[in-house]
Amino acid sequence: MNGKGKNNGSGTADPLRMISRLGGRRGPAPVHLWNPPFCGDIDLKIARDGVWYHDGRPIRRQAMVKLFASILKREGDEYFLVNPVEKLRIQVEDCPFLAVDMEIRDPGRNQAIVFLTNVEESVEADADHPILVTGAEEPHPIVHVRGGMDALLSRAVFYRLVEAARQQRQDDHLVTGIDSNGCFFELGRTAPDSG
Repeated sequence: MNGKGKNNGSGTADPLRMISRLGGRRGPAPVHLWNPPFCGDIDLKIARDGVWYHDGRPIRRQAMVKLFASILKREGDEYFLVNPVEKLRIQVEDCPFLAVDMEIRDPGRNQAIVFLTNVEESVEADADHPILVTGAEEPHPIVHVRGGMDALLSRAVFYRLVEAARQQRQDDHLVTGIDSNGCFFELGRTAPDSG
């Protein structure tokens, strides 16, 4: 049974009804403790720029977006809104979160990089919340937020991160990176030295 029969316009897959079961919860819900049955797909999408869409229209109420984000769960390569009794699959173009601001606390080797996401969650880069930059032609910088879910760093935030970076030599490469909570996160590197 694929569960899609429940998402037939009867209201079962109504995201407002889903989050109303959670009351006035603040912050991320304990979705890792919940394993409800799959109830189908819902026309909800998170675009690459962090905008949430429902039925093809952007969700303008930030409080609603924050509520949805608080019950977001990743399983493999798929994303779901969950509560204790139901689970609905949504679409995510890239990362479910967008890092829109950053702060460097106690600048220097013992500094901490703190990011603020578009849903007003803060995440401090460390061994459990690494910064990773992939992409051969265009950098794709992310920071891990929670539960296997990452935040894409906005272009402005990434530029600020690079401006604050330092360089060090590693295996004949000149590596550009940033320190946070005792970890050095690589942002880029030069080609190996010739000769």
